[in-house]
Amino acid sequence: MKLSCSQADLALALSLVNRAVSPNNTLPVLNNILVKAEGKRLFLCATNLEIAISASFDADVQNEGTLTVPAKVMSSYVSLLQETNVELAVLNGNTMAVKTAGSESKMKGISSEEFPLLPKLDNPTVFTLPVEELKAAIEQVVFAASTNISRPVLTGLYWKIDGKTLKLVATDSYRLGEKTVELTEAAAGDVSFIVPAKTAQELSKILESAKEKTFEVRIGKGQILFKVGGVELMSRLIEGNFPDYEKILPKEIKTTLAISNEAFTLALKKLSVIVRENNNNVKVRSEKDKLLIFSDETQVGQGACEVQAIGNTSGEIIETALNVQYLLDVLSHLKDPDVHFGLNDGLSPVMVTPAQASGYLHIIMPLKI
Repeated sequence: MKLSCSQADLALALSLVNRAVSPNNTLPVLNNILVKAEGKRLFLCATNLEIAISASFDADVQNEGTLTVPAKVMSSYVSLLQETNVELAVLNGNTMAVKTAGSESKMKGISSEEFPLLPKLDNPTVFTLPVEELKAAIEQVVFAASTNISRPVLTGLYWKIDGKTLKLVATDSYRLGEKTVELTEAAAGDVSFIVPAKTAQELSKILESAKEKTFEVRIGKGQILFKVGGVELMSRLIEGNFPDYEKILPKEIKTTLAISNEAFTLALKKLSVIVRENNNNVKVRSEKDKLLIFSDETQVGQGACEVQAIGNTSGEIIETALNVQYLLDVLSHLKDPDVHFGLNDGLSPVMVTPAQASGYLHIIMPLKI
């Protein structure tokens, strides 16, 4: 293998595929990145057997070939090169030379024959999605997914496409986020699947650097492939049925307050310092023109704050207890300056929605008072 390519293109591709390399691999080749020169392009790929990320870009290929090289060493080294052009060449079988006008290094690799073959998707369902909308939607929902592997379906992000409507949902059974995205084109048939939360987070990071306005999704048996320009992310899908979450969504809201996101967040942060020794338990009570946030007495002490409502509160006075961290989590993922805070009674979930933007809701289950 022998080629020359742009340092910027190589560094970006390495940084992307390097995200698929896990720190504690039992197979040495999984610590490596597959480098493949073919045609007029350079292909890079890494996998941890759960996900695989590949990237390709134009290169001046003189001799085709493949080799796997240490991911961390290669990525770190290339990122430090200041020259605009980089030459790569395989020497003596499993050694790669990395050369620029002012430097040259050699890295010991492992034969590409030991690199695992990625599964192929037979007769996949294919559709396209908007980059910006999906990136924002994933970020607003994925943090609510469970980290408890005892219920695998809750550790993923549920995707449900119905015509021109896509819903992304995540829940750990204590809180739930749902984002609805309206698509410009209908998918070829209704489809639903569960993507591991870690995969969704990696997809969000890939979309962040994307120049394209749309990306392609391919779904096969137990596998999914996201294609964003020259970058591909492949992952397994989580088997099982996602809970019928719509049953727990409040059908109506008795009391709604419009409040400043910033003021609400600041009040909760103050109380969080006090209630850390009390399982993050805070109480909230709606008043005519404000929301009261307070705590029971703990070993640290007790606290109380109030947040003025924007206009008068609609509905009755309701008090409930909530996990303060769950409230802070959702507020930090909302872009709107104001939010709507809805309550039904002390035993029902509360609902948080942006005051202006539509298509997003977040519910939090109450704690026992």
